[in-house]
Amino acid sequence: MQKKSLYPVLLTAFSLLIHGFIQAQALRPPAYPLITHDPYFSVWSMTDKLTDSPTRHWTGKPQSLEGIIRVDGKAYQFLGAVPTAYKPILATGETQPYTAQYTLTKPGAGWEKPAFNANTWQSGPGPFGDTPDAKTKWTTSAKDGIYLRREFTYDGQADPTKLLLSLNHDDDIVVYLNGTKILDKPGYINEYLYLPLSAAGQKALQKGKNVLAVHCVSPRGGSFVDVGIVNPIPSAVVARATQTDVIVSATQTNYAFTAGPVKLTVNFLSPLLLEELEIAARPVSYITFEVQSGDKKPHAVQVFFSESGTLATNTIGQEVTVTTGQASGLSFESIGTVAQPILAKKGDNIRIDWGQAYLAVPQKAGNQLESGMADGLKKSFIASGTLPKTDKTAPGAAAPGAAAPRAAIDLALATVLNFGNVTKLAGKHLLLAYDDVYSVQYFGKNLRPWWNRDGKLTMPILLQTAEKEYDQLQKKCNDFDARLRADARKAGGNQYADLCVLAYRQAIAAHKIVASPKGELFFFSKENFSNGSIGTVDITYPSAPLFLLYNNELTKGLLRFIFEYSESGKWKKDFPAHDVGTYPLANGQTYGEDMPVEEAGNMMIITAASAQRDGNVDFAKEHWPTLTKWVGFLKRDGFDPANQLCTDDFAGHLARNANLSAKAIMGIACYGQMAGMMGDKKTANEHMALARDLAKKWMQMDSEGDHYALTFNKVPGSWSQKYNIVWDKLLGLDIFPKEVAQKEIDFYLTKQKPYGLPLDSRKTYTKSDWIMWTATLAKSDKDFQKFVAPIWKYANETPTRVPLSDWHETTNAKQVGFQARSVVGGYFIKMLEGKLDKGK
Repeated sequence: MQKKSLYPVLLTAFSLLIHGFIQAQALRPPAYPLITHDPYFSVWSMTDKLTDSPTRHWTGKPQSLEGIIRVDGKAYQFLGAVPTAYKPILATGETQPYTAQYTLTKPGAGWEKPAFNANTWQSGPGPFGDTPDAKTKWTTSAKDGIYLRREFTYDGQADPTKLLLSLNHDDDIVVYLNGTKILDKPGYINEYLYLPLSAAGQKALQKGKNVLAVHCVSPRGGSFVDVGIVNPIPSAVVARATQTDVIVSATQTNYAFTAGPVKLTVNFLSPLLLEELEIAARPVSYITFEVQSGDKKPHAVQVFFSESGTLATNTIGQEVTVTTGQASGLSFESIGTVAQPILAKKGDNIRIDWGQAYLAVPQKAGNQLESGMADGLKKSFIASGTLPKTDKTAPGAAAPGAAAPRAAIDLALATVLNFGNVTKLAGKHLLLAYDDVYSVQYFGKNLRPWWNRDGKLTMPILLQTAEKEYDQLQKKCNDFDARLRADARKAGGNQYADLCVLAYRQAIAAHKIVASPKGELFFFSKENFSNGSIGTVDITYPSAPLFLLYNNELTKGLLRFIFEYSESGKWKKDFPAHDVGTYPLANGQTYGEDMPVEEAGNMMIITAASAQRDGNVDFAKEHWPTLTKWVGFLKRDGFDPANQLCTDDFAGHLARNANLSAKAIMGIACYGQMAGMMGDKKTANEHMALARDLAKKWMQMDSEGDHYALTFNKVPGSWSQKYNIVWDKLLGLDIFPKEVAQKEIDFYLTKQKPYGLPLDSRKTYTKSDWIMWTATLAKSDKDFQKFVAPIWKYANETPTRVPLSDWHETTNAKQVGFQARSVVGGYFIKMLEGKLDKGK
């Protein structure tokens, strides 16, 4: 009976896809979400075809998932491309340890030449700098910078024209080979680059002994230097399956292929069902493979899937080990670093290097699970349709033919799913998971992920639960995906629905759900490729509409730690902090400058929106003295803001910012509305009257005839999106006369560019989340869709292939900065309309 009910919903959806009954997706995403759970467990395909590049972490670093289907003995790759391997001529610290001679004082003439006597220099392990990856300390206090010398032997076998310099430097760097300058590169980077060895470098390289000499200076900011020479090794060529379709829905990404006479569909499901918190917090994704004969003849089919060890490391050279195990009905393998530096690093462009990445498969006939050298696993499958077996009885089983531990880039977990002779549609699935043990450090205390908040639940048990719920979750996700699209289409049209679908998983996966020291829910954001801050209030603000819509407890989880920070006495100012640290260390604000009006207004508005969503002010009551302090600040300093940053800090400081003033007015009104919900009519009337008086004053001070200016200084021709006023409409505050929004909308429609409405009159770049808020001010669906269409066009045509950037150029659709951020949750603001007026 169980066999008859297996995969019923999924098979129906995939069968429709295979036979072409599901219309091809119109929107071409900039990147395709595959595994999306949190800022560390987040894997994407950044090309239209799944085989055109390796799968990558949202930061762009390869985290390789590979898939190959073998049909009647012939192999076809359908998932991923092997990252190029680099054989070191002179290794960098990213791949293996090394020692170099160095000095922090300017040396004598000829220091870069092979014959120079550097016996007085120090020796130390590389890399050098002041970051966690540096092995020898070098800081900006060394005014002369750092001078390095490394000797190496070149055997003459590699073609010099193919060689690459591998380097990572902060700041300016000059590189010499055997006394010849081969690179002079200003500025800094924060990741390893591969640059062609220059003609001068090719000529300078000699068989036998060579000397690489480096000078790097760091007059500001951080410091780091690491340089090597590598030889790229092309990967083995495997025929590619033909990709025939790809469809992205809210929780799933579906691909369709033909591989010779067989049709294949691959479904990536991350069941981020926000209305079911325990499921949304579970770091487990499913990948399902469906195969069917295309010519009605039987064909022998096996599917290979592998997961690189780099899913569990920050850099490719970190050493990892593999463990094996079983849960009821499942076999699994996990991989993690030897060092396990739990919560030892913070920053933006970094990946997790503690905990364990898991690959699990049901214990059914035809399923094989092994680990080993990545290349060897793949070659064995291509040749035989099976994997080389390892001794599963040995704890921490080593890679076959090699001793553990090994560099992450070398090792992989792999499974073969043998379908036997296939004619009719058949399906198999696997599970990918990540156990990070501890997720965030909060004022010195390491916090567990929400799914294991009591420390008693193990990943094998969680995997067992996830496996039992596989069929049920497939149906729930299909139903939710259809409902979200239908609701978004009703709210804003087809193109709006496309954008909400694309934004859904990205917005959630830029957060981590953890248990607070009190056992309450914390929902920490990370400022992905913004500055790496954790729990940033002006990231919470634009992201909040998604969570207000689908789970208000998550909204409170975004606010709770900011309240606690102030109420603990650790934050002593009369406005909220900007952040609580740098991800994943939430030990206090690390951003260099406050945003007083911005953050006070944000906290007031989102707390009020949360109260309206609940229909009560219980949460606000818990923090009423803090809210009262913050509204006092807004009343004192909010209306005509001093020279300060707002959430659009990339645009620079701005005094008398009219949009920021509007936020302060909204914040004061929100406080009044919450007071009214508490039954305090006097306080409510006082603050609502003040907000309306300030709104009238705002209109007089900022009016520029047919629109309102960027600042109260009213520079001729200036303007800006007044997206903060949208809460007047959504919360039913009635502070600004309706004609204010309509006047702005009419004006904005004259300022549109091909790829969207600029943020303001200073530049042609924009923020797509704010455009959605601005568009929601429009009275008519037609006007709303006029603002949405260029954003859809941007997402569809941007040449920057990264998880959706919210900051782009309106003239050419290129990313300006930021990617994979949570703020695209702000796209859902139109869907909030009519759902936030319970407090009236």
